[in-house]
Amino acid sequence: MIERLDISTQTVSISRRDFLKLSATGLIVFFTTGDLALFTGEVDSAPLPSDFNAFLRIGEKGMVQCFTGKIEMGQGVVTSLAQMLADELDVAFEQIEMVLGDTDLCPYDRGTYGSLTTRSFGPALRQAGAEARAVLLELAAKHLDTAVADLVAERGEIFIRQRPQRRVSYQELTEGTRIEHYVSGTVQPKSPGEFKVMNRARLRSDALEKVTGEAEYAADIRLPDMLCARILRPPAHGATLRTLDTSGAESIPGVRVVHDGELVAVLHEKWDMADIALQRIRATFDEPEPHVDTDSIFAHLLEVAPSPSTLAAGGNLAQGERQSQSVVESTYHDGYVAHAPMEPHTATVHYDGDSATVWPSSQTPFPARDEAARTLGLPAEKVRVISPYLGGGFGGKTRNLQVQEAARLAKLTGKPVQVAWSREDEFFHDSFRPAAVIQIRSGLDKNRYLNFWDYHVYFAGDRGAEQFYDIAHHRTSSHGGIWGVSSGIHPFAVGAWRAPANNTNTFARESQIDIMAAQAGTDPLDFRQSHLQNRSLKGVLTAAAKRFGWKAAPAPSGLGRGIACGVDAGTWVATVAEVEVDKTSGTVRVTRVVCAQDMGLCVNPEGAAIQMEGCITMGLGYALSEEIRFSGGTIHDNNFDTYEIPRFSWLPKIETVIVDNVDSPPQGGGEPAIITMGGAIANAIFDACGARCYRLPMTPTRVKAALAVSG
Repeated sequence: MIERLDISTQTVSISRRDFLKLSATGLIVFFTTGDLALFTGEVDSAPLPSDFNAFLRIGEKGMVQCFTGKIEMGQGVVTSLAQMLADELDVAFEQIEMVLGDTDLCPYDRGTYGSLTTRSFGPALRQAGAEARAVLLELAAKHLDTAVADLVAERGEIFIRQRPQRRVSYQELTEGTRIEHYVSGTVQPKSPGEFKVMNRARLRSDALEKVTGEAEYAADIRLPDMLCARILRPPAHGATLRTLDTSGAESIPGVRVVHDGELVAVLHEKWDMADIALQRIRATFDEPEPHVDTDSIFAHLLEVAPSPSTLAAGGNLAQGERQSQSVVESTYHDGYVAHAPMEPHTATVHYDGDSATVWPSSQTPFPARDEAARTLGLPAEKVRVISPYLGGGFGGKTRNLQVQEAARLAKLTGKPVQVAWSREDEFFHDSFRPAAVIQIRSGLDKNRYLNFWDYHVYFAGDRGAEQFYDIAHHRTSSHGGIWGVSSGIHPFAVGAWRAPANNTNTFARESQIDIMAAQAGTDPLDFRQSHLQNRSLKGVLTAAAKRFGWKAAPAPSGLGRGIACGVDAGTWVATVAEVEVDKTSGTVRVTRVVCAQDMGLCVNPEGAAIQMEGCITMGLGYALSEEIRFSGGTIHDNNFDTYEIPRFSWLPKIETVIVDNVDSPPQGGGEPAIITMGGAIANAIFDACGARCYRLPMTPTRVKAALAVSG
């Protein structure tokens, strides 16, 4: 479904205006800023450029080209966006050609992250499709000499309702002519009752390419005279180069060594020779003394934490505490977690002195273009980014360091250069999910009802921190966030990791809610339901519990089931996990997971279910095994022999429930199901054996320690 863009030796950059001139004929729909709000306001929104954006073009053979700055990294937007457009235009799904992440052809976009594509770009795309259809109906009315009200559009054709033999195709209406339309926002997109493609399960359109190996990723790019680059990395963050001997590498025929400031790289036309050359470099570094490590980081975070900012508050905390007959104070810890994508960061840069073309593995094509332009000393319009498929990002492929490296080396060598990080590079240069501390004090009144909640999150971030339970006296405070953290907080880079902050916050909140339910002697599900007024959240809790077959019993019941709920990207989610705990080894085996989501209108239920299953699988990792071990700037985990991600053998029976809510706007589906995994598993462990784990991941050693405390 993605148009096959030329990734050969062509490096001539064409602008969007030039592209539209070349396209010559057809109906081209433009979007101008100010007419429609593209973003929801949840993130800092950058408006689209004020000149124009070609969202779609209806041209030869009636095909519809859809242009978007979004990219496909496994979340399925190549399919769901096409479904939206096919429905609004009344064309067959197969008539949509997606052009993604080409900075010369597509509208500007900050990047693909935050589960924003469907809920923010989708409405604008649907509006453009609706207006294109309206234009076509007007053209058909003139062509068929009838009123628009008498016409029906279907599968790329328009016909007179009473005389269906009188018809004209979109191709005939647009062939040989050029029609430009600027979106006005005056045409109403379709209602759910009119959908024929949206809200229907559809196999992903990129599935065959990917399972057969035909799909092209950044590392598949091959250019004439291209050099493969391996880069010398320091042994620790903050280390500085002391001595360097590259003679061993230079003795290999065909090897080029580049030493430019802190950059030391070996290049060869073959990857294996570049690897051998890198191993022959002899270098020594001065390393800084470590001041924090895997275990001491939490005390350090509390020491350097800034004053809190209040995210939410209500009632009077002092009064609530006085009225509480039972107060529980808990501290939760969460360590650094790597993104560990299947595809390491890669970029290929072809630079000819006046312009450049970049093929990156990047979630942010336009920022990648700007970074390459700065590195090369070119205007941004002289750099074109073409986005291949992306082999997983999870928030970790937004910085484009590999693009800067490849651009720098291409300029220094005068050759096309491909930088592909090794797995060790990937771990070393990752922007990890930050380590964090959460402290909660909460209390029950004489009626065993929650009436006091004091929540402090340190450095995880705000997303998911605000509680949604009915608590009379509450305050949620944040001490430092993910973004813009000053030096001295973390020993290496940190950043967004799938549903940033929400995994940590939901783990702590839902663990504490379970603790209070146990204090009250109440079933964990009943306790939650009695403290909720939000209909959507109560709905997903009910749906998950019903599918699971939940039977009320206070924890620990010995049944080994736990529940957690939350909200992310506008989607409400509830998860029930069932576990078995080996009390001798501390090993936890998750045997079943039921997850229910209310995501408003679900564009592609099949794609949504796949995303939920992926989130649940990935969530097993941060809950049970994934944690970066370090001393200062030295990373001790640099491959999967020590950093353990979920294995197929770990997978439980997974059941997904999508609550039908077609009359509500579509919300994000790429991240919500992951946020509840830590809390649901922690609560299931407690229910199974009475051991409460306060730190992620819940390794066998930590579960055994919790068992010892629980007696």
